[in-house]
Amino acid sequence: MRKYEQLAKNILEGVGGKENVVGLTHCITRLRFKLKDESAAQTQEIKNMDGVVTVMQAGGQYQVVIGNHVPDVFELVNEFIGSISAEAGSEKKLKPFDALLDNISGIFQPFLAIMTAGGMIRGLTALLVFLGAFDRQSGAFRMLDNIGDSVFMFLPVFIGLTTARKFKVNEFVGMLLGAGLMNPNLSLNTLRGLMDAPETILFPGTILESPVFQTVFGIPWMARNYASSVIPIIFIVILASYVQKLFKKVIPAVVANFIVPFLTVLVTLPIGFLVVGPIFTIATDLLMAFFEAIVAFSPILFGVVAGFFWQILVMFGLHWAIIPMGILQFTENGWQQITGPLMLVAFGQTAALLALYFKMKDPKEKSLALPAIASGIVGITEPAIYGFTLKRKAVFIYTCIAGAVGSGFVMARDVKMWNQGGLGVFTLPNFIRPDGSLDDLNTKLIGSAIAIVVAFTLTWFFHKEPEMEVTTNEGPKAAPSKEKKSLIEAPIKGEVLALSSIKDEAFASGLLGKGVAINPSEGKVVAPANGVLTTLFPTKHAVGITTDEGVELLIHVGMDTVQLDGEHFKALVKQGDRVQKGQTLVEFDMEAIKAKGYSLVTPVIVTNTNTFSDVVETKMNKAILSIVR
Repeated sequence: MRKYEQLAKNILEGVGGKENVVGLTHCITRLRFKLKDESAAQTQEIKNMDGVVTVMQAGGQYQVVIGNHVPDVFELVNEFIGSISAEAGSEKKLKPFDALLDNISGIFQPFLAIMTAGGMIRGLTALLVFLGAFDRQSGAFRMLDNIGDSVFMFLPVFIGLTTARKFKVNEFVGMLLGAGLMNPNLSLNTLRGLMDAPETILFPGTILESPVFQTVFGIPWMARNYASSVIPIIFIVILASYVQKLFKKVIPAVVANFIVPFLTVLVTLPIGFLVVGPIFTIATDLLMAFFEAIVAFSPILFGVVAGFFWQILVMFGLHWAIIPMGILQFTENGWQQITGPLMLVAFGQTAALLALYFKMKDPKEKSLALPAIASGIVGITEPAIYGFTLKRKAVFIYTCIAGAVGSGFVMARDVKMWNQGGLGVFTLPNFIRPDGSLDDLNTKLIGSAIAIVVAFTLTWFFHKEPEMEVTTNEGPKAAPSKEKKSLIEAPIKGEVLALSSIKDEAFASGLLGKGVAINPSEGKVVAPANGVLTTLFPTKHAVGITTDEGVELLIHVGMDTVQLDGEHFKALVKQGDRVQKGQTLVEFDMEAIKAKGYSLVTPVIVTNTNTFSDVVETKMNKAILSIVR
């Protein structure tokens, strides 16, 4: 984990320092910051950092996409931040919808990993039953299935914790509120077993029908079974945030440490049982009834619309408006149809990239596509999207169409997902029914195959890759093309190597942009074109130049040389300077750097590759790269 320490420090500095951070979470591939002032973040510099794919700003979050090693970077950034504290009113006020997304993601995102683990355990158990390893009456099934179900059974405890963090309530108070809702002695099932009949029934004959077995202080107690519930605990903890704030104002500091939690729980939980819990349980029932009515009206339309836009929602973090609905439907019914059918969208994205792989003319780009294809198979599509399909806009649209067709088919066949968790191929066991039936799984596989065929076919027949430059015996020349090209000369003298040969995944994969590597024969970096020095790292080991033609270049001297902290490097310019082609920018002591065990192989990449039709290696004149517009 410590190998990402400098990256974590650079990102934190780039977003304006820990003083500018009021919240931080992460998902599978990106850090999600909540900043006091997003304008204070140095977005372009962050984009140019080694190990950063891109930056997205959406839903009130400042998202730094860095790839699969995000948990390690998150831990380090969190360590450097320490305890985040922001006074009331010091945070940037979000628009209502952005605030809603921020709260939802802050509550649900932290425990998605354990929810995935639980779902995969139950999916594996169902698969083992189907394969005949044991039956549903065996001790093995009972143990494994209930281990997997534990996270869903005790959701109020987990949600109590994360909601408490989000709304600045004592975390253990949040957990206790969730545990209180889970207490079996306070459940509807227990009260029904103790009493011969309810004292009264509220709203009889409707979806809101509520038996009342006891009253508390004369108030009807509409008991509920809160195991696996989602919404009530969120609003109970929000209520606790106001109650806690009130008591903190009036309780002396000397006893506040234990008196405030005591009074907060004593006041909040009874109100939760008598008022908040029943109200939001009813609201949940109405919400689910509304959603089920939409699906019943036209399941195909729902599948088509959701499948088409799902990738776009994920890119901007807007899918957080939908994910909790899927969790809610699952906890209510033991199955869900909201996000389950959409999991096949990843297969369409991967199939489009596979078609591109066969059409690509650049062998270096083909080699970079393979890791992205493997990543897409397991459901992580950011490398495919940001590295390949998004810059070929029509191809990205083809993947959206594929998702729409596949999801529409699956919804038309009333497919249900019986477990939560997993991405890509790891979602498939979730479609095995509890009785071992493979009907839903088979339909899911057909829907996935449809998405794969549609995406692959559209890309294969309608996308044309730009021609590469070719070399003949008469010298290098370009294949006939109407596209405008510009050439980038080598910023360092030395042997030009394939970017994929670098022993650094962030560079070799091409996620940071296309380019080449140079094994230096001289310790000097010169400007390869006229432009502005937009980035000069404090350690002087890397420089960023924006040429007059709009090409953004990153020249990174050596591998892991950031750890030298500027030693053996000398900068002859400063950030913001205008530079001329051939002007010396940085000098470095090759022998001293090598003596300390560092490789001097230097990536030269175009960080705004997506802006151009293509970026290819060339040997025309003194150039190393050709920019195709």
